[in-house]
Amino acid sequence: MAFEIPEQPYSGKIGETTVGAGSCAVKLGGEDSYPFHLFEGNMPNAPKIAMEIWDYDPSDEWPAAAVAPFKDVISSPEAWAKKCVDEYGADIIVLQLKSTDPNGMDRSADEAAAVAKKVADAVDVPLVLWGTANNQKDEEVLKKISELCEGKNVALGPVEEANHKGVGASALGFGHTIISSSPIDVNLAKQLNILLGNLGVTSEKIVIDPTTGGLGYGLEYSYSVMERIKMAALTQEDDKLQVPMINNVGNEVWKCKEAKESIAEGPTMGDPERRGILMESTAAVAYLLAGSDVVILRHPETVRLTRAFINLMINGGVASDVEEISKTLELEEADLISISPEPDLDFGEAEAAPKEKPAAPKKAEAKKPEAAPKEEKEEEKKE
Repeated sequence: MAFEIPEQPYSGKIGETTVGAGSCAVKLGGEDSYPFHLFEGNMPNAPKIAMEIWDYDPSDEWPAAAVAPFKDVISSPEAWAKKCVDEYGADIIVLQLKSTDPNGMDRSADEAAAVAKKVADAVDVPLVLWGTANNQKDEEVLKKISELCEGKNVALGPVEEANHKGVGASALGFGHTIISSSPIDVNLAKQLNILLGNLGVTSEKIVIDPTTGGLGYGLEYSYSVMERIKMAALTQEDDKLQVPMINNVGNEVWKCKEAKESIAEGPTMGDPERRGILMESTAAVAYLLAGSDVVILRHPETVRLTRAFINLMINGGVASDVEEISKTLELEEADLISISPEPDLDFGEAEAAPKEKPAAPKKAEAKKPEAAPKEEKEEEKKE
């Protein structure tokens, strides 16, 4: 008897959201089954890989492994974006507007918009503008960028409840897409989409940012919420959650202490370059399996490994055929033996073997009473 794979019935479908304009626009979503369950349904638009760039040179803040692939262009956001597309095959570029943070460089909205326009003109792929989660400053910056990039259908985020009216109205007016961001909660994600809908933003112009955690319990929280969003959308027909999702993976992973530590600081965790790439790749794969339609990555090797995973899941193949990590920096290894504590081989004096206990005497078996002669028994009967 042939084995039949049990199938999950679905009554819902993820809507499609288009980012970018013209022939280079990218469609997200459209699936009608759980992630990569091609034996149950369709996945017309494979998950996309976005690469992040920053609006200033972060060389002093990033670990050497993350800087090395971009050291020739890292001081120019537009050249950096072009390299990500031309050499590393990024489907989408995400411009992290880190310099606008009021607690940091606090660059003005005009300066940020000028950089965004240069990047948008330098590449043909869709552009995502990512603020600093400071609601007031993000609204000011994103509204200015929205105006300057009219007609390019860029994605603006993270848009939260506190600034959804201002950014949402600007996106509507200039034809852009909204990244609705909520703090790891299904109900809050739904509520924000309802508020955007009331404003006039259709679900075809929304991408959900469920909030992304790095490796550890942050990833577990995000993964669980994303699963519940997909379940509500596909099996409960919740149209407010039938929207593609995006995850800001690279930014979260590479800021972790473990991804930044040198070989001297974390000798037991192995080569720092391989470690960071594997941490980012592991997180990317986890989020794709949770239902992400776009993963934002930083390192080119992570991009290659993640793309290989997507191709294997959709087209099949053998994972061992994927080339191992290609290093840019010299391999760093710690002498684990030299830093290991000396073994304590003093087990104390050997104890004398215990004397054998004398065997306990066997209990004497109780004797059974002898049977009386038959003759005596007959005489007793006569009497």
